[in-house]
Amino acid sequence: MLKTYALLFIAIVTEIVAANALKSSHQFTRLWPSVLSLSCYGISLFLLTLVLKQLPLGITYAIWSGVGIVFVALIGMLWHNEVLDWGAVTGMGLIIAGVVVINLFSKTVH
Repeated sequence: MLKTYALLFIAIVTEIVAANALKSSHQFTRLWPSVLSLSCYGISLFLLTLVLKQLPLGITYAIWSGVGIVFVALIGMLWHNEVLDWGAVTGMGLIIAGVVVINLFSKTVH
């Protein structure tokens, strides 16, 4: 199971890199950010297929997208000078809480 979570972690990291490269690609008008984005999305989705051998789709996708959303938003603030209002921060707090609840209390993931 540790290997499964390691693959999920790498899938999340590559998805975060892909999303930020997508922003930097300026609608695919810049070559290298575009290549990085597409490559990382491909790697991330491939890794998700491996994770799905051990974890259910709903749980896997909730963790992958939830953690990705929060970190993409944080990096957007730091790297791209984006601003989050209180509603966005509250919503992301609820997303984090949901991922924690899934991992601590769901018998589906263990």
